Amino acid sequence: SRPFDLEHGPIFRVLLLRLDAQRHVLVGTVHHIASDGWSTGILLRELAELYSAHATRQPPRLEALPVQYADFAAWQRSWLRDDALEQQLSYWRQQLSGAPPFLELSTDRPRPPVQSNRGASFPVRLPPSVNERLLAFCQREGVTPFMALLAVWQLLLSRYSGQDDLSVGSPIAGRTRAETEGLIGFFV
Repeated sequence: SRPFDLEHGPIFRVLLLRLDAQRHVLVGTVHHIASDGWSTGILLRELAELYSAHATRQPPRLEALPVQYADFAAWQRSWLRDDALEQQLSYWRQQLSGAPPFLELSTDRPRPPVQSNRGASFPVRLPPSVNERLLAFCQREGVTPFMALLAVWQLLLSRYSGQDDLSVGSPIAGRTRAETEGLIGFFV
């Protein structure tokens, strides 16, 4: 419930709770400006390695990083300017031209005049038999489960909305270079 102060920091907070002599809970909170989902996996793996090394009194086995996030940021800043920036913007303007401004779904309430970012999630668990058939289908067709499920989602939205043209966004890792795979930062 404490907001981050992006101007003065910190943008990463850690709290260690001692439950008893042998049990502790480490709570970490990081602002999304400094980290993404991929980074969380890296941070957890590195913390586990550091903890294990400390517990066994061995040196940690962390790989040296080929580049730092600052190197990536500097490269991206130098790349995304002038003609390259205009090419990227032009490409996406062309791809999204004519896209409907919103999805026309029948709902139980009218669309509010001003939209908010409030939302919800509804977790869905596939039964093991359905999951096995999905994985077999994906292997046969040479696609990932994400690709197949996204296509099904778009088909469902099209059917319910009656629209043939849909815009569906999804976050991506944004790590297009192998050197960035071990970095913690915001690449989305």
